[in-house]
Amino acid sequence: MTGRQGAASWGAVALVRTVIIAGVALAWQMLAVSGLLFRDVVPPLGVIGSAVVRLLADEGFYRNVVITLGEIAAALAIGGVAGLGVGILLGANRFLSRAYESLIYYLGPTPKIIFFPVLIMWFGVGPGSKIAMGVLSCFFPIAISAAAGMRQIDPILIRVGQSFRASIRQMIVKVYLPAMREPIVNGVRLGLGVAIIGTLLAETKLSNRGIGYLIIQAYSTFDMPRMYALLIVLFTLAVGANAMLGGLARSSSAEPAPVATRMPVQ
Repeated sequence: MTGRQGAASWGAVALVRTVIIAGVALAWQMLAVSGLLFRDVVPPLGVIGSAVVRLLADEGFYRNVVITLGEIAAALAIGGVAGLGVGILLGANRFLSRAYESLIYYLGPTPKIIFFPVLIMWFGVGPGSKIAMGVLSCFFPIAISAAAGMRQIDPILIRVGQSFRASIRQMIVKVYLPAMREPIVNGVRLGLGVAIIGTLLAETKLSNRGIGYLIIQAYSTFDMPRMYALLIVLFTLAVGANAMLGGLARSSSAEPAPVATRMPVQ
């Protein structure tokens, strides 16, 4: 595809996105002024916009954002490292894969909120239980993606590393991880989404701070404009983080494949 064709394709995609967003906004506004629903349930766009401005001007909002982002980052870091390690182990060992990988596939789709009472007993009502909820949520997609990525590695790269008598650490750092960049990034993107869901869901159940707490507080006081403003800001943050990871995935796929033959002999 030439540069001109790529620009035209991107322009068409942007146009379609703009039309969809404009259509949704128009439908929302028409429903808000139609009187079919109670006016505070579906506020007009102008009211929601004013709520967003007030929200962004509130210093307390940013303190809660920092708390939630910290919990999500900690959950993604812990769950990502654990999921990556388990995925590499399952992808490299056929016996362990046959013994345990099916359990990961079965537990992955299980709603993690059913474990929240147990997490509260283990980690308390503070940030620990929210982080644990996020870890439990993001572990499975990252582990599954890492295991699948291990099986896609060219066997020649593995044999070359073994012929150099590389240690396990060298094999992971210089062969496995470079060859698994795209599956790992895609797994982290999925893990980020479910980590956000798990952490916020835990905050709505038992918390006195964080974005989830603010959302459930606005809902309980029937402050619908503020609730929608919180959801819009949260959606924007999630889209931005996902776009950054998507750019990382595209840049990693554009890089050349790892060259295991450059591995030094110990």
